[in-house]
Amino acid sequence: MDGLNISNANRFIEAGGTRVGSAADLNQTAQTNEAGKSFADTLTEAIGQVNELQKESDVKAQELATGKTDDVAGVMLAAEKADIALRTMVQVRNKIIDAYQEIMRMQV
Repeated sequence: MDGLNISNANRFIEAGGTRVGSAADLNQTAQTNEAGKSFADTLTEAIGQVNELQKESDVKAQELATGKTDDVAGVMLAAEKADIALRTMVQVRNKIIDAYQEIMRMQV
């Protein structure tokens, strides 16, 4: 499966969005993940990672608001990572719903 999937999006987010591997690297990673885990496991793991990014962002924002840190750039980076991860997850959800609706419209 070529393109951006959950694991590739997470690698992109963890790398700070600065680089993306070649399409062959992404395809290799996708095939490795598909062979080892079920779709439900992959989706559950991705939701957990998005949740962790959201929690991390909240903690950093609280620390900035209470004066425990003055690293505004770090707080903004954490917030943007969490936002991008959430938007990606919403798009994945939308694609899953569209696929389900398409399957339900099929004549048997």
